[in-house]
Amino acid sequence: MTRSFSRPLQLIPEYRDYVWGGNRLRPGQLTAEAWVIYEEDRIAGEASASDPFVGRTLAELAAEDGPALLGEQAGQRTDARFPLLVKILDCAQWLSLQVHPNDEQAVRLEGSGQFGKTEAWHVLEAVPNARLIAGMRPETTAATLAEAIRGGTILDWVQYRDARAGDTVFMPAGTIHALGPGLLIYEVQQTSDLTYRVFDWNRPQTAERVLHIDKSLAVADPSASAPIHHTPILESDGRAMLVRCPYFTLEMVAGQARPVDLDTTGRTFHALTVIEGMAQIDTSEVSMTLKRFESVVIPAACGAYRLRPLGSFRVLKSSLP
Repeated sequence: MTRSFSRPLQLIPEYRDYVWGGNRLRPGQLTAEAWVIYEEDRIAGEASASDPFVGRTLAELAAEDGPALLGEQAGQRTDARFPLLVKILDCAQWLSLQVHPNDEQAVRLEGSGQFGKTEAWHVLEAVPNARLIAGMRPETTAATLAEAIRGGTILDWVQYRDARAGDTVFMPAGTIHALGPGLLIYEVQQTSDLTYRVFDWNRPQTAERVLHIDKSLAVADPSASAPIHHTPILESDGRAMLVRCPYFTLEMVAGQARPVDLDTTGRTFHALTVIEGMAQIDTSEVSMTLKRFESVVIPAACGAYRLRPLGSFRVLKSSLP
């Protein structure tokens, strides 16, 4: 089976709708999130005897042959589970003010087998004067935070930040945050969707949208904030590192006049999402064309490959550190 992992795996995204979603991901249909690289995403293509992976999920393939798909770096935190989740979010309204647990807190609050949620955002589009919330004001204490959350005055203590296309934000677990209207966001995170709502802009609570006051207080760090890093300067090879943390790396790869050569070296998969233009992926066995917002996983066993611009492209690449 390892031999079959010498080609990219194109994924069929899952779509999710929430009250804050817009219509940029599926025009004419309100959609909040596209889960473009997710362990339950299925492999795209036409089923055939020569391609046993079409229609199967990343989770199934990782369970059967994890090292070939995930690489030597995998298994340290999530065993055979696919370790990352990549989404594109269309924010037409404020998302809830929320916070995520770290690994230890996730197990303590939710049970064994749970993982924390450290994440990073890259702003794909932003309307003029778009804003987000990233952490608390410097003078916030634990007592102040608890009083503000329980008393409904939390917005007086958060840090608002202007956001524009090309910005990147690293969001460690424990940081209170929210995305604002008019943002289209690429998000990479641990393979977890544990979210504790602190405040939901006075929307009525429902069974699907409740506040998690006690759990929020158990995991929120009153000293945490997340600065914005503006549009990166690409190196001569067309690459720029945006985020590096213990859970993932996030890199920009761009091509215009010449191709970009990359290599998994067998250590980690590469999760690619085209965010501008079109790119052709050439491996030793196949070539594949990707359009905007289409995603593939390059298995660790694939090794060297090439991104060839069809006009020009920008790709976000997530992998294990």
